[in-house]
Amino acid sequence: MPQPDHIVRTKLPDADGLDEDIKGYFAKCQEKLGLVPYVLRAYTGNQEKLRHFIAFYNELMLAESGLSKLEREMIAVVVSSANRCYYCLVAHGQAVRQLSGDPQLGEMMVMNYRVAELEPRQRAMLDYAWKLTTDPHGIGEPDRQALRDAGFSDADLFDVTDVAAFFNYTNRMAHGLDMMPNPDYHAMDR
Repeated sequence: MPQPDHIVRTKLPDADGLDEDIKGYFAKCQEKLGLVPYVLRAYTGNQEKLRHFIAFYNELMLAESGLSKLEREMIAVVVSSANRCYYCLVAHGQAVRQLSGDPQLGEMMVMNYRVAELEPRQRAMLDYAWKLTTDPHGIGEPDRQALRDAGFSDADLFDVTDVAAFFNYTNRMAHGLDMMPNPDYHAMDR
């Protein structure tokens, strides 16, 4: 059974009416990814917010960090698993499959990261992201120290928290707008 064919449950502007810089960015996405992620289309209702979203996402997920791109995607999937965010589980689960070269790891991250045989550093990182998502007021110094003990610097700790917090936000946007992922993701990197 195919997923519903809408992007979001709000009216989106016609792509021809978008600002030139947004059209250019979408053309780059099409060229590099083979698609324009529906999350970007979802933000076209407010192009200024879309610009901020793109800038923040690119800084968070693609810029230099003590966290690898794969680790950041793993956090995205674990947070989205806790929140049961269909959009992010499909889209970022595919990213984990692609970056790791391991389709099973992508599925484990989506369903239950605890079944994956992870190195202690990654386990500590994902345990922290899960707790920050499911019990944010319960986070305390022992949780931060567990990351330090696993080899994370304070800058890394900030990045783990930042990625987890961002995906809690995007999960709520996806739920609130009933955002669907691009159907292409389902078959990629399997």
